[in-house]
Amino acid sequence: MDRVPRFLFEVLTEPQRGGESFIGSIKIAVLPIAKVFTLCFLGFLMASKYVNILPANGRKLLNGLVFSLLLPCLIFSQLGQAITYEKLLQWWFIPVNIVLATILGSIIGFIVATIIRPPYPYFKFTIIQIGIGNIGNVPLVLIAALCRDKSNPFGDYETCSRDGNAYISFGQWVGAIILYTYVFQMLAPPPEGTFDVEDSNLPIKIPNRDRLPSHPSGSSAEQVPLLATNVAPADSSVSKKEKVKEFFKFLYEKLKLKQIIQPPIIASILAIIIGCVPVLRRQVFTSDAPLYFFTDSCLILGDAMIPCILLALGGNLVDGPGPGSSKIGLKTTAAIVFGRLCLVPPTGLGIVMLADKLGFLPAGDKMFRFVLLLQYTMPTSILAGAVANLRGCGKEAAAILFWVHIFAILSMAGWIILYLNILF
Repeated sequence: MDRVPRFLFEVLTEPQRGGESFIGSIKIAVLPIAKVFTLCFLGFLMASKYVNILPANGRKLLNGLVFSLLLPCLIFSQLGQAITYEKLLQWWFIPVNIVLATILGSIIGFIVATIIRPPYPYFKFTIIQIGIGNIGNVPLVLIAALCRDKSNPFGDYETCSRDGNAYISFGQWVGAIILYTYVFQMLAPPPEGTFDVEDSNLPIKIPNRDRLPSHPSGSSAEQVPLLATNVAPADSSVSKKEKVKEFFKFLYEKLKLKQIIQPPIIASILAIIIGCVPVLRRQVFTSDAPLYFFTDSCLILGDAMIPCILLALGGNLVDGPGPGSSKIGLKTTAAIVFGRLCLVPPTGLGIVMLADKLGFLPAGDKMFRFVLLLQYTMPTSILAGAVANLRGCGKEAAAILFWVHIFAILSMAGWIILYLNILF
């Protein structure tokens, strides 16, 4: 009988393939989550009515500061220092992986939504909440917390954080394009014009033919111009310029370029361009560069991004799930949480393992594989919640973000333990 406890003790404490025991692997995986939870709890405490240092307006300003300044500085400094033209060619699978994660997550979301049948009109909403993960903020936080641990298997803090942040930042532009094209279209309001089902019986828009009499000639009133005027022929060169101008304006609005071209995306593009051009790189990113003071300033500001965003995230949880939970229902909420945190990660593990077997990934780069796996493991994207707010279902998205981030604390720890044991 003494052999069983002895065997279990040896399994838990003896080093595995990567030189870490099973208990050591749990420690490496759980400590970053514990650090994230601690900072979020402090934000929650600061936003509570007992302290009230971070009220709603303060959290909004803090979120704006993170998104407009601190996150772009972190991306620019870390990605710019790590990337070169050769690495750009090696990292091609990162944006491909984000697209695959979106496709596979959406397929899983469609299957889940078909099975549970969420209340009208939240079918596409369910697909998006399962299919779109957080590929930026939360992975950056986890990498920072993981690399601070001296026993982490990815090497010293500087190399670990620089490579991890660079890999995560490299895919930011793809995520932004997906958010403001695919997600924006999927979260369009239903034909009634609103997500408020209770108000769906009220007429939202009365067609013109019901309000206005038909034109005597038999055509409807909406087809008749209000003013019958003769347009004077314009100069051909002016009209061509106007047509070109109108075309680019239409393209700008249709592609949602204003939403896509955000500060983090601009920082990513600048870092890639400067980092890949040797002449520019030597002027900005090397330690003896004449403009390195700017990069160093960005590094200092970038270090402030992690605590600020966690304080804001914790503060946002102080209001609870809000009224959106009752609209979605317990069954749909539980299905979204389960689908996002439990069904999507195994598909990602299969994709990354297959890509590794096919030789698509840089040889021997464990951090590269770890970041790819994290892209499938994260909770629902916070920016997807912002897009949902633009489309009129912000309260429902806030409820989902609340519950999925609560349960992600447990799920991420479990998946990270599995990933570390597979990689090392």
